[in-house]
Amino acid sequence: MKLLGLSFTKINGEKHSEVPQDVKINSKIDVLKVSSVKSDNFRFKEDVLAVKFFLGLDYAPNCASLEIEGNLLLGVDPKKAKEVLKDWEKKEIPEEFRLALFNIIMRKSSLKALQIEDDLGLPPHIPFPILKKTEDSSKNV
Repeated sequence: MKLLGLSFTKINGEKHSEVPQDVKINSKIDVLKVSSVKSDNFRFKEDVLAVKFFLGLDYAPNCASLEIEGNLLLGVDPKKAKEVLKDWEKKEIPEEFRLALFNIIMRKSSLKALQIEDDLGLPPHIPFPILKKTEDSSKNV
């Protein structure tokens, strides 16, 4: 699966109150729609699928929330695309495809979410690497 395009259609961040030290951040990813894209503009060996998605972050206890919606265009093997579209008719997504799709959504949306979290003074929803002093830090130069 290849990411061919991404557009955000909704970005909403709200800080309701000060964020406590022991804040819990819950995330939710939802696929709202999957459809086939047919166009003379696309000349790929793969089929093109359009995926509408939602990413929500809730800061518990009810101190902030973040919502991102968007659309992805994905290049998918024709056999896999048929399987995904068939399963989507039952509002299901094959697990292998779902995991790859959710990883794309998280990777692309997390960058936008981190920017909004910084603007609102919220803790990041993903941990950043932390540098620590070693016993003999002069050897690490």
